[in-house]
Amino acid sequence: MFPFLSRNKMSDAPEVNPAPAKSHEPHPLDALTGGAFSAATSGERASRIRDWLATQPGSEQLQEVFKELSGRDKGAARAVRERLDEIRRAKGQEVIAAEWADKAQALLAGPKLNIADALAWQRDAAKAGAPLSREPLSQLKVQLADRVKVIEDLQHRVQVQREAAVLLAQRIEVLSTKPWRDAQGALEMLGADVARWQHQADELASDGSWASVDARFPPLLDASRVQLLVVWDAFQPAVAQAVLAAEDVSAPLPPVPVWADELRAARGLPPEAGSGGAEAAAGRPARAPKPRLSPEAVEKSMHAVREALATLERETAEGHGKASAGAAAALRAVLKQHGKNIDQAMEHQVHAALVAAGELEGWQRWGADQVREELVAKAEALLSRPDGQALGGRKMQETLRSLREQWKKADQGGAPNHALWKKFDEACNAAHKVVETWLDRIRAEAAEHKTQRLALIDEVKAWAQEHSASGDWKGINRALHQFGDRWREGGHVGEKIFAELQPLWKQAISAAAAPFETAQKESLGRRHAMIDEAVALGAAPMLRIDAVKALQQRWQAEAQTVPLDRKHEQKLWDAFRKPIDEAFNRKSADRDRAVTELSARDKVVLEASKALEAANASGDAQQIRAAMQALEAALRGQAQAAEAVATARRDEQQAVAAAGDATPAAASADALDAAPVVDEGAAQGVPATAPASRPTRPVVAVRGDDRPGMKKDAPAPAGRGTRPGERRDGRPGDRDGGRGSRPDSRAGDRPDRGGRFGDRPAFEDRGPRLGDTAFRAQRDAMEHAQLALKKLAAQAHGEALTQLMSAWEKRDPSQVPGTQELGSGVTPAVRAAWTQALSSPPGADASEALLRLEMAADAPTPAEHISARRMLQLQLLTRRNDPAPTQTWGQDAARVLASASDAGNARRLQNALKILLRK
Repeated sequence: MFPFLSRNKMSDAPEVNPAPAKSHEPHPLDALTGGAFSAATSGERASRIRDWLATQPGSEQLQEVFKELSGRDKGAARAVRERLDEIRRAKGQEVIAAEWADKAQALLAGPKLNIADALAWQRDAAKAGAPLSREPLSQLKVQLADRVKVIEDLQHRVQVQREAAVLLAQRIEVLSTKPWRDAQGALEMLGADVARWQHQADELASDGSWASVDARFPPLLDASRVQLLVVWDAFQPAVAQAVLAAEDVSAPLPPVPVWADELRAARGLPPEAGSGGAEAAAGRPARAPKPRLSPEAVEKSMHAVREALATLERETAEGHGKASAGAAAALRAVLKQHGKNIDQAMEHQVHAALVAAGELEGWQRWGADQVREELVAKAEALLSRPDGQALGGRKMQETLRSLREQWKKADQGGAPNHALWKKFDEACNAAHKVVETWLDRIRAEAAEHKTQRLALIDEVKAWAQEHSASGDWKGINRALHQFGDRWREGGHVGEKIFAELQPLWKQAISAAAAPFETAQKESLGRRHAMIDEAVALGAAPMLRIDAVKALQQRWQAEAQTVPLDRKHEQKLWDAFRKPIDEAFNRKSADRDRAVTELSARDKVVLEASKALEAANASGDAQQIRAAMQALEAALRGQAQAAEAVATARRDEQQAVAAAGDATPAAASADALDAAPVVDEGAAQGVPATAPASRPTRPVVAVRGDDRPGMKKDAPAPAGRGTRPGERRDGRPGDRDGGRGSRPDSRAGDRPDRGGRFGDRPAFEDRGPRLGDTAFRAQRDAMEHAQLALKKLAAQAHGEALTQLMSAWEKRDPSQVPGTQELGSGVTPAVRAAWTQALSSPPGADASEALLRLEMAADAPTPAEHISARRMLQLQLLTRRNDPAPTQTWGQDAARVLASASDAGNARRLQNALKILLRK
């Protein structure tokens, strides 16, 4: 398309690769598109394409231009693609339009047109995407609408004729209650009205669309005709007979009671005689008396009416519109057969039930219309939403589907309303255009996504051939993951297209990943072999650290070379490190076991702690205290101290035996080394003449210089042999060693205090440090013991207080607890006063003593005694020399015990003593 100029070999120009010159040959399609391919900019190219599209080119030209232009400028090619989509959509719509046109013509050509079928045609055509706004569907839509309008008008006229028949019958009934001359005067006008009504009814029946009227309307018209003619045929002879009876006295009276009474009065006959004479004159036989029904027949009729009435009341209460209408019809049928045999109360009950059923049916119709009006408003509001809140295609589609389902449910609850349906369907069809636009865009995007996915499959195949011999498994794995991400993000396509593309993609990606999967299988084998080596190293009695490090380095190198799935690789790593970790843990456990072996003292403390825990579980205070003392003794290490003393004595005896065989030089060295020890023994008050009787410590510190290069067994420098607080009695190098004692010194007058801090007691030797297990065991045991003692003390305190309240209630001094049970706050004198108070009969009121007790315990006072307590507090402020309530609460309690016991005072006394006995 763009040929490069060949360089002339005979030219004298230097050997340099010249830049290819641009070709100025016009594109073959430039003449067709008005120079779109030779345009300098994309905007100019798009403008020329739009101008060319305005000339309405053919589909073949559009296809050729789009094929060439899509690779150059996608923005300019978009307009061509949209025109192609419109042509494709128009062809599809022509087929759909022809199909729905045939259906509409079949509906119009039929002898009977159902309104529901006509409305369903319009709805289904809109759903199928038929162009209802174009010919011939637009004309057919208008024809169907006109036909439906005619049918609805006929139905409306039937209802009007029915109401007119009822009004004519009411006029005739009203005239039968007025004088017969008024009826005679209105006879001609009534006859004209009845004739006009019959003519209009005949016109309705002869209309061409009468066969399409709903099946329930012709019977209504026929029933109205029959009822009107029956009344009219009875009214005409009655008026003629009344005229004849007025002219001839011997003529029979008319059957209308009002007219008969009027004519009877005109003849001068009494009503009774006239009645009998009328019957005789008419030649009619006297009416026979009605036969009386049997009680069984009456009960049977009442039972049938009750069952039908109960069914109607149940359906009405549950709100079932259609079921209640059927039950009302069944009750009316029963009344026609048994209505004469029911009593007045049952008749009123039946009438009330029928009225309620009619109201329910009317309410359901009204409620259905209200729901339909709401649905119409919602459908019309779909296209009138504010800016920025318009519904998208999918949301609009779901909303329209939901609205139509709600309309179907509304039609099931009552009679259909065709006028509202027409408005609703038009609003839904207008809103469905948004769905159509969205579907077109989805189809175009699906086609583009399909092209992209096919290109990706070709790219994967080319990449697989290029990298078939590569050993960079990490790069291959990364590329495969990238291909998978691009496939997942390739955009939405239809299920059918995806089912076609998915096998091709799986085949291409499997072929590309085959070498990598083979390498992964080989790597798995090597890793399992290394896991077996790790198990063997971990099971060895002696853990080789160098072998473990080498094995771990091999594993890391393998993991860096061939990557696996993250979860699988983690599982393999866990299996590899498990035996090695177990070996290291076993080694650490052995080391810790060697470090944390219990000493003899730890064992004694542990046994004492277990004994204390057992005492805590028993709940005996004496056992707990004894176990605590035993644990404290074990902590002080008394048993170990005794054993250490015996061991030290044996060591000293052995040392004395060995000293007899030593050289004089060793003896003099021992004497020098023993001098500081003798001084220390003198400072502590131990006689120096019995060194064997003094216990020596198991570990003896060697005094010396710890610095590097110094001898640790060299004697200490002069003047530094004593500890802080010890006197330097004239040693060499001492500050006062050469001066002697001063004559004015008073040192002889005071006793030797043993140094500067000699008056302090020596620190208690607590023995060696406890192990962690023994320390925690003894700490927990002591804490549990203290809590148990506190709990037992509180329990004993509560029992003693309860026993005291029981003794007050029974006035039995023998039930008063002892001083040990009551606590240290109760002296024997106070207990004796309480016992004496309970021995005497109940005395006066002790309200003031109770108030003093509450003040001493700082306990709350009941609301009804608050004012008395405040008054007492004011009085106590004036009694400065009187003892406070906290000092006399024992005597106040005796005064309360001396009074009579009741529930309120007992509660107040118990609350106060509960606090006072704990102080």
